[in-house]
Amino acid sequence: MSALGAAEAAAAAAGGGGPLFRPLSAEDGEQRPAEIESLCMNCFRNGVTRLLLTRIPFFKEIIVSSFACDSCSWSNTEIQSAGRIQEQGVRYTLAVTSRQDMNREVVKTDCATARIPELDFEIPAFTQKGVLTTIEGIIDRAVAGLEQDQPVRRATDEEVASKIDEFIGKLKQLKEVHSSFTFIIDDPSGNSFVENPRAPQKDDALVVARYRRTPQQAAMLGLEGEELDETPADSAEDLRNEVLQFNTNCPECNAPANTNMKLVRILCAGADRNPHFKEAIIMATNCDSCGHRTNEVKSGGAIEPQGTRITLRITDPSDMTRDILKSETCSVEIPELEFELGMGALGGKFTTLEGLLKDIGDLVERNPFTLGDSSTPGRTEKLQEFVGKLRQIIEGKATAHFIMDDPAGNSYLQNVYAPEEDPELKVERYERTFEQNEDLGLNDMKTEGYESEGASGR
Repeated sequence: MSALGAAEAAAAAAGGGGPLFRPLSAEDGEQRPAEIESLCMNCFRNGVTRLLLTRIPFFKEIIVSSFACDSCSWSNTEIQSAGRIQEQGVRYTLAVTSRQDMNREVVKTDCATARIPELDFEIPAFTQKGVLTTIEGIIDRAVAGLEQDQPVRRATDEEVASKIDEFIGKLKQLKEVHSSFTFIIDDPSGNSFVENPRAPQKDDALVVARYRRTPQQAAMLGLEGEELDETPADSAEDLRNEVLQFNTNCPECNAPANTNMKLVRILCAGADRNPHFKEAIIMATNCDSCGHRTNEVKSGGAIEPQGTRITLRITDPSDMTRDILKSETCSVEIPELEFELGMGALGGKFTTLEGLLKDIGDLVERNPFTLGDSSTPGRTEKLQEFVGKLRQIIEGKATAHFIMDDPAGNSYLQNVYAPEEDPELKVERYERTFEQNEDLGLNDMKTEGYESEGASGR
């Protein structure tokens, strides 16, 4: 019986009634592992599997399993993640330029890929268990793995052994950082992290990109792809009048829940249709078990010809009631706090300015490197100071500039003086750069002349 398959049995053995995952604490005397009789895969007699379902920093919910067989004395221990897979994958790209960068903490799940392009070096997914370590620690594990079978290789194939020795030497030289190199963590599950020592400020050496998983990555994670039925072109109006519902799991307690989805048109005062967000898909999940609620807005319209940059000078508490449409491609900046939120973070939002600022505060407070015993007082105080300044802005005790930059042009901030101009609101349209078009997937997109090219290539 696998650890994940025995989770319900463990909950029943633990007495039920309480939470499924309890915080890991040395003072918690009630937290005892559940014992389940299971088959030994060495002697095929019955042994005992002990399961502990708990919460610890960085790894969220985990299942600690330990098997022991009294008949043959065979034992095995394992840690499995029980947290949910995030809606998007994540890719961290770090330019390592100093020894201090080697000490950055890294959370690498078992499905994440680690790469160093300068050496054509890659640690494939599912070849290592999930670890909490540093960049230097990942390199040390790779060196230890390559050195493990070197004595046998030297006896059987000296040429291959010498090439591996040469490569091991290059890996060890990376630890001294005589020259800069690039370290990349690519995790389709979205549960890996690379430390930003300057948080909540932007780290110029670290680039975080979130992306949609490919069907191959979804299959690798065990996610079933949904086959979409072909619908007539004239059924779009029917979809706007219908609320679709599908089954999912609650992101907080993992209990079965329902997600409602509806295609709507969001209108702007003084216009028949919002020129920035023609159509939107609103998704909302309500959990009857724990009461958790979440919602998200996704753009259903086309990418605008130009990007949009919206700047609001917050001068009055009434500014907190302004409606905001933030698309997935929109980044947010508050210069007075030296804060920048990249595109993809928080997803699409249809809320007020106060609601979005509170979501930003919650995101900063949930920084995994400020939780538990691993946090440092200086870093925690720094983040608490940032959250305090953000609350002053929300309460109207401080002025600040709120900037939304959306290369796709699908974001919107309410003009409370409409149809007159808003003296505190500035809307700019600009031509996208090549890099921004590349992020949006527009450089390789061809919408004209592809029929003739396809016919001539046959």
